[in-house]
Amino acid sequence: MLAMQHYNSSGLAAPHLLPNQTWGVERVPAMAWTANITTERPMSPPMSPPSNPTAAGLSMTLGILSNIVALVILAKAYARLRRRSKATFLLFASSLVATDFAGHVIPGALVLRLYSAGAATGPLSRAATDAPCQFLGGSMVFFGLCPLFLGCAMAAERCLGVTQPLLHASLVTTARTKMALALIWLLALFVALLPFFRLGAYTYQYPWTWCFIRVLGETQETDVAFVMLFSGLGLASLTVALVCNTISGVTLVLARMRKKCKTCYRRSAKSHDIEMVAQLVGIMITSCICWSPLLIFGLMSVTRSYSGSIGSDQDTYRKLMVMGVRLASWNQILDPWVYILLRRAVLRKIYRITKSRASFKNSTFRHWDISSFQNSEKINTVNRI
Repeated sequence: MLAMQHYNSSGLAAPHLLPNQTWGVERVPAMAWTANITTERPMSPPMSPPSNPTAAGLSMTLGILSNIVALVILAKAYARLRRRSKATFLLFASSLVATDFAGHVIPGALVLRLYSAGAATGPLSRAATDAPCQFLGGSMVFFGLCPLFLGCAMAAERCLGVTQPLLHASLVTTARTKMALALIWLLALFVALLPFFRLGAYTYQYPWTWCFIRVLGETQETDVAFVMLFSGLGLASLTVALVCNTISGVTLVLARMRKKCKTCYRRSAKSHDIEMVAQLVGIMITSCICWSPLLIFGLMSVTRSYSGSIGSDQDTYRKLMVMGVRLASWNQILDPWVYILLRRAVLRKIYRITKSRASFKNSTFRHWDISSFQNSEKINTVNRI
């Protein structure tokens, strides 16, 4: 669809003049190119077109339906369960799914708009710092950091609840949970607004149908600092979530092995903890798979671009960034399925099916062992006769 290279005001060069051309004729087009205002598209090597908008629309529809189903399940669970620890977790989880829903709809609608406009307007007719690009880039940063921050906060809350239940009961309240949610959203918003204060910049990215932090081209110190801040916060959140979920999982396994749960209430509480930790592990794995490539590729691209050592690998890093953002977009589709599939009822059914199959195999093996032993005894008796 877009068979041209991308030019912007940060890294443009006037076209080379032929020997028989004069500045009086070619001066205006050259200035128009530099100002990112063109009336004629230059000839350049063709680049691969963007993906089909139909596939983007289908993935967007799937994400919307998944988030709605997960929100309904979480709302029913919140209305049915009024235990403090579970209510706090459900409040975090509902906020995460609602954020994923908004992050799937708002940037997705803008990307689809760019898809539809891409056939009529090439990248050179768009300003590198126009309002839609700035809004889309800020939305991607905001809705990218929010799930990572929320997953980290949920993992820390569950780690405290599993390892120090009394301290958790005295510290964690609904009011403090809502305050933590507000602080998380404000922190993500603050980071997303930094390019408006000259720290970093949002530019169109290959294949020019989405906007993100400038990681290639004429990168500056502020671009490197902004990418390091964004990627550092994301990777730190994933690391903290990994540590907290590991501690929670090990604590629950040790408690199960020591058989500390004797009463029915304690068993119910322990099953709730297992359900929540299982969901957190699912969220952590999904976030690591979906977001780690974009965070790492962004750091690699901006450092090599700023140092000037990227050379002919620029197209490779462009494609890596596209692959990273596509994986990151699937995080908002897969997160709701963690709550849909890793519920206690579903986990119980999986456990029963696994247990029944294991018992069936054991009974079959025992029957085969006994029958084979009896047959061998009969053969020995016949041989003796």
